[in-house]
Amino acid sequence: MFNAVTEAQRDAITVVVFIATFFVVLGIGRFLKRRAGVQLGLLFRLFCLTLAFYAAIAVYGVHAPWRYHIGAVAILLSTALVVALVNRYVWDLYFEKKRQTTIPHFLREVVGGIIFLVALLLVLSYGYHAEAQLKGLLAGSGVVAIIVGFAGQNLFAGIIGGISIQLNRPYKLGDWLKVGDTYGEVREINWRSTRLCTNDDIYLDIPNNEMVSHQIVNLHYPTEIHAMRIRVSIDYGVPPNRVKDALGRAAQGAKNVVPNPPVKVFLVDFADHAVIYEIKYYMGNHSRITETNDSVRTNVWYELKRQGITIPFPIRTLHVERKKARPVQEDQAEAMSILRGERLFECLSEDQLNQMVNQARLKLFGRGEPVIEEGAAGDSMFVMLRGAANVFVSKNGSKIQVAKLGAGDCFGEMSLLTGEPRSATVRADGDCYVMEIGKPVMAEVLSDAPSCMEQLSQLLAQRKMETEGILKEAASTDEHALKERQYTATFLRRLRTFFQL
Repeated sequence: MFNAVTEAQRDAITVVVFIATFFVVLGIGRFLKRRAGVQLGLLFRLFCLTLAFYAAIAVYGVHAPWRYHIGAVAILLSTALVVALVNRYVWDLYFEKKRQTTIPHFLREVVGGIIFLVALLLVLSYGYHAEAQLKGLLAGSGVVAIIVGFAGQNLFAGIIGGISIQLNRPYKLGDWLKVGDTYGEVREINWRSTRLCTNDDIYLDIPNNEMVSHQIVNLHYPTEIHAMRIRVSIDYGVPPNRVKDALGRAAQGAKNVVPNPPVKVFLVDFADHAVIYEIKYYMGNHSRITETNDSVRTNVWYELKRQGITIPFPIRTLHVERKKARPVQEDQAEAMSILRGERLFECLSEDQLNQMVNQARLKLFGRGEPVIEEGAAGDSMFVMLRGAANVFVSKNGSKIQVAKLGAGDCFGEMSLLTGEPRSATVRADGDCYVMEIGKPVMAEVLSDAPSCMEQLSQLLAQRKMETEGILKEAASTDEHALKERQYTATFLRRLRTFFQL
């Protein structure tokens, strides 16, 4: 009777231990899942069952050989809990949340496999006393490992380089890099290689071990604003400061060149045939480098042409120019014809117009270049001889096109006569050939024709009244006549003051 009761109690204790172990471990798992977000799946439940069964048979007192197999299975299944904890606290919380580094599934699987392998070796070593067998196994597999290691050397080196790139994060998707002599945009970063796309839409797949072995220049870190440089050769006879001013103006007005930081120009060398200058300008996204360099070089050519600055030919090159240029007299005659039809210059004689045109400067502007800028100081006017230009005014922070100029149009006369800032921006729409009449030329003409200043004042007054919305048909009233006399007197004083007459 005593033995029967004892056996029943032992069975009950065994059942209690099984149930208690299962639900306690399962409860711990659910607590970790709900409170800490640890992902536990089917393997963890199998671990709970195996551990509960092992605890029950240990309490029951079973000493059969298969008991050790159950313990070994429990240890191996416990790796599911360890892997889940590593995934949550090491990969998710530390790397991805704290360090903002994405850990790929591949690395998680590799670490999980290593944890399982360590557990397996411990079970075989200490549970089954298989040290001799393990040594033989490891020795035998060593040869295979060496062969596999040589075969996969580049692969594993790329993976290690990928881990380094993911942890250090020297670049990210969308960044433009200079790797060696190659420029490319980062399109993909994986654990074996980095894929770049050049401006020619050529994809480069560079192993990560090669990426980390090269000097990497990230053109978009910390911001995408970065400097580029272009060199230009200039004739020795031109003063350096004049060249620097011209190159700086040309580059600053080029497409995609940012205003801040400003363009800088350096004299970098005295070569055999020319003085070498370097233009340092800043731009944004590097994908626009080709059109930006084109715009800078194009603007430089036109600006140097206007300033009469020569880009010399190499001294070993014989340059013979046979092309006949358009005679200057034709341009002057064309300008004379245009100015005769301009009301502002009706008071000037033929000789005075001829004098003004002969002393004016001919200038060539390329497509997109500003001839004048709104708000800029000015003391000259322009006559459009050939080409076309668009007129823009600023409104609410943006440029709005208000007019289009063609051959025969004059603009900028208010700045010529009064020195007022430019009221609009005129930008070349294609190559434009213009004649610029400056203040010194006009001053000399007006000093020989002082009576012309009164007529100019009346015309300027009428234009101002028209701009203000005063109708011409109402100009006979006393109020408008008074305002016209006041405006005329004001413009007359300004003309005399501006030209010091």
